[in-house]
Amino acid sequence: QVQLAESGGGLVQAGGSLRLSCAASERTFSSYRRVWFRQAPGKEREFVAAITWNTGSPRYADFVKGRFTISRDMALNVVYLQMNGLKPEDTALYYCAADQHFSTTYYRAGEYEYWGQGTQVTVSA
Repeated sequence: QVQLAESGGGLVQAGGSLRLSCAASERTFSSYRRVWFRQAPGKEREFVAAITWNTGSPRYADFVKGRFTISRDMALNVVYLQMNGLKPEDTALYYCAADQHFSTTYYRAGEYEYWGQGTQVTVSA
């Protein structure tokens, strides 16, 4: 079973930046789409950003547009989430996930078969 591993989380002040990475345990792992979700304590897991692997086409949740950028390195099989202008409300455990089929409901966590363990992002006021 392919594993996804996130890294890059940490503690940052409001207005600061972090870059999250998500690597697949197998370089040859093929996915249709790779995504980032986040989950804050007491809240449901929510969609953050997605990227179609072959085309690089991104999708974003409204609350991160203009602040976060999703990208990928196809050779390394790594997806990134560049987060700028961080706010305290961005504090959450950030997960990456992957699927291997097309879906119009890419924003639903249930669509994804492969998940990482998460990396904590904490933004102080």
